[in-house]
Amino acid sequence: MSGTVYVVEDDAAVRDALAQLLEGKRFRVELFESAERFLEACQPGQAGCLLLDMKLPGMSGIELQGALAARGIDLPIIFLTGHGDVPSSVRALRAGAVDFLQKPADSRTLLARVGEALARDAARRSERASRDAARKALQDLTARERDVLPLILAGHSSKDIARRLAISHRTVEIHRARIMRKTGSATLVQLAAIARAAEFFEAAPAARRKRISNP
Repeated sequence: MSGTVYVVEDDAAVRDALAQLLEGKRFRVELFESAERFLEACQPGQAGCLLLDMKLPGMSGIELQGALAARGIDLPIIFLTGHGDVPSSVRALRAGAVDFLQKPADSRTLLARVGEALARDAARRSERASRDAARKALQDLTARERDVLPLILAGHSSKDIARRLAISHRTVEIHRARIMRKTGSATLVQLAAIARAAEFFEAAPAARRKRISNP
């Protein structure tokens, strides 16, 4: 499975035991004895998940979670701790942690949670890559082409679009052809998929949505 399991644990014996367990199942593992060390090494865009002790010398696990969020680093976090309590677990989960396990965690449960976290990270990265590619495909559209696009996807004819936007039928046809060419779309189905992936409708200014929705 792609991605690395980053283990942040101050107890050397626990760290080694986790590494042995994870590497025995062919997970890639990197070990850190403190939150500070991990924060120094971590870079945006790293693939994997974080197995994080709650109580650490210096910066705590919760504080590290906040520091990563502030940097835009969204690795899935599994808290593994012998010092957890209900308020801490609720706080961690509300801040985006994917799980909160008490030490000693059952090996099968831990491995399953790690596998799920890595799969979640891979899916999120794939979705982000698709969204970025779609946005790139739409970035060269002119303002008028952005007005025409949702009307095309709504199934309006070129004649109807021309009437709604107070432009000529021929101009609409030119815009339609340019939209298909710029986005690399051969069909309206492909064009619609690009618009959805790019979150085109969510990003459209309210005023523009109102203007193009009224005849």
